[in-house]
Amino acid sequence: MPAPGQQQATFASDRFAAEVSRRLDQAIAERRLWNIHGLVVLQNGKLIIERYFEGQDRQRGVGDLGMVKFAAETMHDLRSCSKSIVALLYGIALQQGKVPAPEASLLSGFPEYRDPNEERSRVTVHHALSMTLGSDWDETSLSYADPRNSEIAMDNAPDCYRYILERPMLDAPGTHWVYCGGATALLARLIAKGSGKSLHEFARESLFDPLGMGPTEWASGPDGEPFAASGARMSVRDLSRIGTLMLAGGQLDGRQIVPSEWIKRCTTLVVSCDELRRYGYQWFLLDIAFGKPKGWAPGRLERMWMAQGEGGQRLYIIPALQLVIALTAGNYDAEDQSIPPTRVLREIVLASIS
Repeated sequence: MPAPGQQQATFASDRFAAEVSRRLDQAIAERRLWNIHGLVVLQNGKLIIERYFEGQDRQRGVGDLGMVKFAAETMHDLRSCSKSIVALLYGIALQQGKVPAPEASLLSGFPEYRDPNEERSRVTVHHALSMTLGSDWDETSLSYADPRNSEIAMDNAPDCYRYILERPMLDAPGTHWVYCGGATALLARLIAKGSGKSLHEFARESLFDPLGMGPTEWASGPDGEPFAASGARMSVRDLSRIGTLMLAGGQLDGRQIVPSEWIKRCTTLVVSCDELRRYGYQWFLLDIAFGKPKGWAPGRLERMWMAQGEGGQRLYIIPALQLVIALTAGNYDAEDQSIPPTRVLREIVLASIS
């Protein structure tokens, strides 16, 4: 059944839905996709396809779950897709006057951690939102099984917030993008301090319940602090509701859940990550090409917003096509984990658009 704000595909969508289904079945039969757990595709608010599979899974903070038969209501780790949800929550809290504005000093929100470092005093909330803090952080060159990984070291620290705020400064704030779960943890802490609620309580009250979501969780460490950057759990259907909300400018059924200006800010280019990806506020931004090339032209080129999580979790949103693709998978720690979601996007969904 479709989620609130979503409709079943109409006859006009049937050709697209049939082609997506055909290509998906073919890719699975040819073993071009592996250990994907759930897929929901919507266009113009209409459900195009919803599929569930059986596969090995793992839960953040718990460990291996073994073989799981997934269904519409099954919760799944979102891993770093959690970061993008925290950004939306920050916008809601900002509208409510519960957190500092992006232009505010980041350290002003943490007076308990005094720091005389002049360079660090220039860090703003904007730098946390855009992952341009300028501090020493490495969670991309090391496995998440390695205790030297900065996110794991943060989780294991006696005081995770002190660990983040006392990292040595390597660059001037705003100079370079460095993938940093610590930045998300600071944003979540500001939300909790300002709202007087846990991150998950605030999320349920301000975002998940208004969207009509089913059961959700947000994993926490032994110290009770949430894994803000990677701990959200929900069904893939509920993940797709986030995409529907983004396309609607933060509205659902006439109710403004996330401020529309904040949606624009999250999806406006702040900094380049690499040759392909750019970054807004905790959301990746890409230009995606599809369709038949014409001469030297690559075909149609459109902007895409993306939430990305370890193991193959993805939320792809292409505004020009009014397209939402939500995917969960269990390819944690695998070097080829990005291949299945990329193939779902390019070879199954976009290739089905005539």
